[in-house]
Amino acid sequence: MVSAPYLSFFIFRGPMTLQECYLDLSFSYSGPRLRRKVVSLYESFVSKSLKECFFPAIIEKIIFFNFWKAPFLVDLKKPESWIPHTVNFYIKPENGISLGVWHIVPKSRGKEAKGKDRSWYEAALQDGNPIIVYLHGSAENRASCHRVKLLKVLSEGGFHVLAVDYRGFGDSTGKPTEESLTKDAIYLYDWTKARSGTTPVCLWGHSLGTGVATNAAKTLEERGFPVDAIVLEAPFTNIRDAAINYPLLKVYHKIPGFVRLFLDALTVDKIVFPNDENVKFLSSPLLILHAKDDKTVPIERGQKVYEIAHNAYKNKNRVKMIIFPPGFQHNFICKNPRLAMIVRDFLSEQWS
Repeated sequence: MVSAPYLSFFIFRGPMTLQECYLDLSFSYSGPRLRRKVVSLYESFVSKSLKECFFPAIIEKIIFFNFWKAPFLVDLKKPESWIPHTVNFYIKPENGISLGVWHIVPKSRGKEAKGKDRSWYEAALQDGNPIIVYLHGSAENRASCHRVKLLKVLSEGGFHVLAVDYRGFGDSTGKPTEESLTKDAIYLYDWTKARSGTTPVCLWGHSLGTGVATNAAKTLEERGFPVDAIVLEAPFTNIRDAAINYPLLKVYHKIPGFVRLFLDALTVDKIVFPNDENVKFLSSPLLILHAKDDKTVPIERGQKVYEIAHNAYKNKNRVKMIIFPPGFQHNFICKNPRLAMIVRDFLSEQWS
């Protein structure tokens, strides 16, 4: 059994073995000094609640769910196994961080793309076909079944799509936080704009990705470079509201105090993703897509985001919401045969 002093030392100093803890203490302290150090470490541990010690780390796992790297046993370096005319590459938003990205060109350029290298794909970004930077939701990676389906639909609809796995997802390195996911989105958007010439670039976020998209859009707006357009698929108002309805947590709702403990931990861990606040500061064309039978993020959340944005935007024509009939749920709006045309018509109208 691990004693409290050694346990506290492990928690606050990092993943050390008991022997390493003992040696570290023994070489640094002796006699009374060692006893004082052990007492200090123990008091530091017991003065914090279990919520403060452990809950934020659990929250990160639940919100991002990036440890679930399905589909398993897939080679993300070979996207052509799922989608033809696609290339895999990596970008580095900062030292030590590498993000995996797929670039899917419009299907109309599929034959031309066969056998081409990354430089050809980069040059193709200037061909005038609209570009989407796709920001996925929690769990899994860019090869997830419903994501691949959407990427194909958009490619068939004449779009370039750049689908990224945030840090900590898929084969991307690093640890996910709200701040780091936002940085990843901004970096890929800037990377794309630098190579797209006059071709417009749209941020598309799904579920958790809607929070990443509006965070990124607000930051770019504040810098004086509003994004060309934003699509929010199944958006929530903010992560606290979304968490209350989160399927994985519903089973715990009957436990007294659990919901409050969970929501407090979100605050401690600085996980907010405030779509409802972010849209008040945007001016970019904004299209919201939501299915009536979405049980993960109820449609009322998306309607609330739309209402807030519509009230805040000076140009009301820049905000639109499309509600899809029952049958598409949270992940499968991509199965609607009109999806690509709906998005293309909206963007064409805004960019004309």
